[in-house]
Amino acid sequence: MGFRLKVEGPETIELGIENILTVEFSTDTPDDSNARSTDLGTSLRITGKILTAVDGEEADSTMKLAQWSLVPGESADCYRKATVDVISASQVVRQFHLPNAFIVDYTEDYGDEDGIGTFYLHMKQKKDKTPMVKFEGGFEE
Repeated sequence: MGFRLKVEGPETIELGIENILTVEFSTDTPDDSNARSTDLGTSLRITGKILTAVDGEEADSTMKLAQWSLVPGESADCYRKATVDVISASQVVRQFHLPNAFIVDYTEDYGDEDGIGTFYLHMKQKKDKTPMVKFEGGFEE
């Protein structure tokens, strides 16, 4: 199984199978509700590897993720279009599309054993745009 992330905004951020380790999609409503709540939130949590550019390769887009995480909420650039593909046997098993995603948390960790770092990205869909979230799958790559 593999994963792809594409974020579209002032610049395009793309991470692929070699970067992304895990993807978690979740929806959340208040726990104290006695009926289906209209207060629905959508999240994507992604963990992966920070890869080092060698032999003239282009660096991975994790630097661009870090820069996006620093964009203040007052700027329209903090909201971007994010798409995550979950791929197995050349099939897109799931495709999550958040048209107004913003970063809740972004962290990078480094160690001296593996020679690379890891990142954690937590994105949410802007709540008033939740009906625009697409959850698809079952088609060819």
